[in-house]
Amino acid sequence: MMSIDILLAKVKEYNEKEIEKVKKAYEFAERLHKGQTRQSGEPYIVHPLNVAYILAEMHADADTLCAGLLHDTLEDTDTTKEEIANLFNPEVAKLVDGATKIRRMNFSSKSAQNYANTRKIITSLTEDVRIIIIKLADRLHNMRTLQFKSEFKQKENALETMEIFVPLAYQIGAYRIKQELEDLSFRYLKPDIYDHISAKRTIIERESEQCVKDMLEKIHAVLCDKQIPNEIKVRTKNIYGIYKKISRGDKISEIHDLLSLKILVDEIDDCYLALRPIHAMYHPVNRKFKDYIANPKTNMYQSLHTTVFGLDDRLVQLQLRTHDMDKVASFGLATYWDINKGRAREVMQEELKSKFQFYQSLLEINEVFRDNQAFIYQAKNEIFADKVYVYTPKGDVMELPKGATAIDFAYKIHTDVGNTMVGAIVNDRYVPVNYVLQNNDRVKIVTDELSYGARDSWEDMAKTTYAKRKIREFKTK
Repeated sequence: MMSIDILLAKVKEYNEKEIEKVKKAYEFAERLHKGQTRQSGEPYIVHPLNVAYILAEMHADADTLCAGLLHDTLEDTDTTKEEIANLFNPEVAKLVDGATKIRRMNFSSKSAQNYANTRKIITSLTEDVRIIIIKLADRLHNMRTLQFKSEFKQKENALETMEIFVPLAYQIGAYRIKQELEDLSFRYLKPDIYDHISAKRTIIERESEQCVKDMLEKIHAVLCDKQIPNEIKVRTKNIYGIYKKISRGDKISEIHDLLSLKILVDEIDDCYLALRPIHAMYHPVNRKFKDYIANPKTNMYQSLHTTVFGLDDRLVQLQLRTHDMDKVASFGLATYWDINKGRAREVMQEELKSKFQFYQSLLEINEVFRDNQAFIYQAKNEIFADKVYVYTPKGDVMELPKGATAIDFAYKIHTDVGNTMVGAIVNDRYVPVNYVLQNNDRVKIVTDELSYGARDSWEDMAKTTYAKRKIREFKTK
C-alpha cells in the first residue's frame, strides 16, 4: 500500500529541499480525510498519496505535489480555498480549486453539472496546464482501481476516459499516461477482445524474445564500435493500439510497430549517424521511415522511426531519439519540470500557447460556445477527434480535424487568405474550395484580392469553429 514514506522517498530523488512542504500537505490532507474510506475499503488518503506519487514520477514541483495530495479536500471536506492559501500559498490553492468539481447545487440536473465540470477540466489548460496533469494523475489512479466500482460505473468511467482524458493526455504529449489509460479503459469496455489481444500479444512477445534480444545486442555493439553512446529499451505496442490497427483491417502479424526498440543517444546528430550502420545490418522498409525530429508531431513528439526486417523475417520498428526526447515522449509538457527547473510552469504555458496547434482552437471554441453541452460536443469533434496532417508549400505541418476542407486550411493560415481564396492546389492538382483534406496532402491556397470573398455556402463546408466564425463575420460586413 502506498505510504507517505514511499512518496517522500520518490520526491527526495529529485527535490529533497521540498520534503517538509510535501509532508505538511500530507498531514493536512490525512487529518481532513480521517475516517473516510474508498470503495475498496482502504483509507481515503491512499488515493491522494497515489496521485501525488504519479506526479512525483514526472518530477512535479512542490506546489503541484501539494495540490495532488489536497485535490479532493475542497470537494469532500470542510476546508476552504482561503485556508489552503494561508497554510501553503495561493498557487497551491488555485491548483486545488482548478481540480475540484463544481458542486451539484449550482445546476438543475446531474447532466448539466457533468457538462460544466468537463468544460472546466478542458479549459483549465488555458489557465495552468498543471491542473490537467493533476486531473490525469487522478484519473489514472482511479482507473487502476476501477475494479471496486459497479459494472455500470466501470463502463461509464471508461467511456469518459476514452472521450476526454485520453485525448487530453495525447494533446499535451503524455504518451505513457495516454496508453495506460487506453488499455485500462478498453479492458472494461470490451473485456473479451481485450483478453484475446492480450493473450496473442503475450505469445508474440515470447516467440520474439530471442530475436529482439539478438537485435538489441548487435545494434548496441555496432553503435559502441562507432563511438555512439547508447541505451536501448524494448517496447511492445499497447493493447488498444493493436486493436485499432486490427479494426482497420491489419493482421496482428503485419503490424510493423508491434515490436519496437527505443535507441536512446546523447545528441541529435547521433540519431542520424546511427541510422547508417543499423540499415547496413537490417534492411529498412523505405515507406515506413519517418523523421519526427526535423518535423515534430504537433504535440512536440520527436524521434526517428524506421521499420526493418529483423531476424526470422520479423518486422521491428526502431525509434532513435535523445534522452530528452524520450522524456518528452513519456510525459509531454510535464517533462519541463525536469528540464526547466524553477521556470517550468512558465515554460509549459509558453510552449502550449506558441507550439501546440490545438490551443488556439480551444480558445476559439470556448469563446464561441456559451452552452456547456455545445462546447463539449464541438471540442470532441474538433480537438479530440481524429486528425489530418497536411503540409504548407514551405513544408510546415498543419493539424486539422478529420473532414476539414481547403477552406479550413486557408483560414488557419490567415483570415485574409480565407476571405480571398478562389481555390486550392493539392499535390500539384487544382481542387475546389470544399476539397476534403487527406493526410500528407501538400496544400497551396489560390487567392485573388478582387474575388467576391467568402460565400454563403462556405460556412456549411467548413469544419473548424474559427473558419465558420470568420466566414460569418465577412458576410455581416
